Amino acid sequence: MKLIPLALITALVSLPAMTQVNLKYEQYTLPNGLTVVLHEDHSAPVVGVVVMYHVGSKNEKVKRTGFAHLFEHMMFQGSEHVGDDQHFKLLQEVGARINGSTNEDVTNYYEVVPSNELELALYLESDRMGFLLPAMTQEKLDNQRDVVKNERRQRVDNVPYGTSWEKIAKAMYPPDHPYSWPVIGYMEDLSAAQLEDVKGFFRTYYAPNNACLSIAGDFDPVEVKTLVSKYFAEFPKGREIERPAAVPVTIPSEILETFEDKVQLPRLYISWHSPKQETREDAVLTVLGQILSNGKSSRLYRSLVYDRQIAQEVNAWQSSSEIAGLFQIVTTAKPERTLTEINATIDSVVSGVLSGGVTQAEIDKAVTGMEARIVNRMSTVLGKANSMAAYYHYTGDPGNINRQMDLFMNITPAEVLAVAKKYLSAPRMLLNVVPEGKPELAIQKIQ
Repeated sequence: MKLIPLALITALVSLPAMTQVNLKYEQYTLPNGLTVVLHEDHSAPVVGVVVMYHVGSKNEKVKRTGFAHLFEHMMFQGSEHVGDDQHFKLLQEVGARINGSTNEDVTNYYEVVPSNELELALYLESDRMGFLLPAMTQEKLDNQRDVVKNERRQRVDNVPYGTSWEKIAKAMYPPDHPYSWPVIGYMEDLSAAQLEDVKGFFRTYYAPNNACLSIAGDFDPVEVKTLVSKYFAEFPKGREIERPAAVPVTIPSEILETFEDKVQLPRLYISWHSPKQETREDAVLTVLGQILSNGKSSRLYRSLVYDRQIAQEVNAWQSSSEIAGLFQIVTTAKPERTLTEINATIDSVVSGVLSGGVTQAEIDKAVTGMEARIVNRMSTVLGKANSMAAYYHYTGDPGNINRQMDLFMNITPAEVLAVAKKYLSAPRMLLNVVPEGKPELAIQKIQ
């Protein structure tokens, strides 16, 4: 499962008539630095357990990519007191939901278990936090490396448009920027990974002081605190971690790239640099993305798909992460339509925004739909546990789950116009992906 980006978790907008989230929680920290966040929810006899580590692909180094995602696999292979491949088996036998995910910034592991099996979930998470290395072998590394390589083949290298995001990241960021390489890593880096490299990565980033244990659901807090202490308190604190800083990233001029792929239809990706998450400008661009492409009456959909009928689909969104962001528009052309005419239409729509702005009605419609998404996500114990852990790692305060609408308060047409001009008037990157042997369907030159 791919971890839901925080830009989406936080994209809940507040208008005067809207009600803020009011999630009651308790936070405390063990002496070894493990942050624990608890939320009681007795509406159903289940508990969501999340262990989120503040490590993702951005913590890797050039020529050492893919380690964070590789560890997502290694963590399910057994630890000192849990047999090989038993983690899934033990939880599935009690009817649990289990998975893990990795993105650029965090790695997440979760279980949703019946209330009476909470101790099992905590024991298993504890054992792989504190006792993974004694069970890590060259054979397991080789096995999971092959699994990840095969995953890359299936999801990236051998699927239509599969390498597009890598090409965009490589063009938009300098080679040493932590968002310039893919989360899944490069084949050559996965092949070069040595057992001691992988163990060193674990020692640095899988320490309790780099983790948040978030528990939401039907539990007794006194009992849970006893269990947390029993299973996690003995682990030593890890060293302090130096994290990549947010630095301004720009491209000096427009970038136009064309890639011939085994695809049926041309696709155009347009990317601009944009602000990192949890900023007012991030919120405003999130709203703009909804105005441009959410629903059949949105500006890009109406123009490209409905009126001119030259595109199959179009999506626009603000893709923000911990230290940087991209605003992106992606559209797939109808058969034999060129990306030149697609781009001209997009330019016309964007120019209309930059010259005439948007309406308050468009803003209100966008934020109302986004509010519903957040309310739905907060209706499950897993959604609450995930969100509390994410807010802790990304903002330092899980309580920001109750202030997630603040950034979207009172967004006005004038503000959307100002932010759009600031970012969408800057140089952009255009990636054409066209069927093999049909380069004429690509944009021939930037207008």
